[in-house]
Amino acid sequence: MSQVNSHQQLAVERDCHVHTRLCHHAEGEMAEYVQAALQKGLKGLVFLEHFETGINYFEPTWLNDDDFALYFEQGLRLREEYRGRLEIGLGVEVGYNPGRINEIREFLSRYSWDLIGLSYHYYEHEGRHINMLSHKGQNMAEFSVIGVEKVIGDYLRGLLEGLRQLPVNVVCHLDAALRHHKEVNFKEEHIELIQLILSEIAARGLALEINTSGFVHRGEPYPKKWIIRQALKMGIRTTVGSDAHRPAEVGRYFERLNPWLLQFNNKRDAVTGV
Repeated sequence: MSQVNSHQQLAVERDCHVHTRLCHHAEGEMAEYVQAALQKGLKGLVFLEHFETGINYFEPTWLNDDDFALYFEQGLRLREEYRGRLEIGLGVEVGYNPGRINEIREFLSRYSWDLIGLSYHYYEHEGRHINMLSHKGQNMAEFSVIGVEKVIGDYLRGLLEGLRQLPVNVVCHLDAALRHHKEVNFKEEHIELIQLILSEIAARGLALEINTSGFVHRGEPYPKKWIIRQALKMGIRTTVGSDAHRPAEVGRYFERLNPWLLQFNNKRDAVTGV
């Protein structure tokens, strides 16, 4: 976990969220990510590969059982090979699916995880799923028809339920739902749900992820600064992850994070959700 000092500065020594080719929408072997982390001078790297179950979507963006077996085989070998040079964690990014809680719990019990991240990518509508974090036009068009405010509300309620029902350690990219949709706007209801999520995280001693891939999409991390500030005030621990999908992205924009945090030190701007 990253530690925050009294000046809201993060000791960013580990990338706690990277993916590899095993998830079917990223590039590169695990060993390439390890080498990239060493080149960046990081002390640790946590693979956080995708798990989904019961998803009816036109393309897989997660690992299957054979992929996870290979993931642990390669990961444990790399951990031993690089012992003393880099701390290598084997984690999982669990996709919430309200109808499959027991299946998710059973899967999680199969392995010894270093980190379990909670996310919620797939929104069920009329018997199939739509990816809330996708940039594809067909997904965005369907969300416009369903209603953007409704989808965001359902997304946040899903995360809250996932926190209450699953043995997770950290919430990933909290406010990233519909990040590519031009109509996205967090309303008062959504802000209240985020505050409930933060309260649940604090009560259970879990962590909030600061995801630097947001610098690519909106010029600042996920989640927004008011959410991070609120989390820090509540004493919530943080992890920092690049959400790398290719080796060159390991540790991306970590150097921007503390200067960005300094921009809102000692400020009193309102909680607006945007």
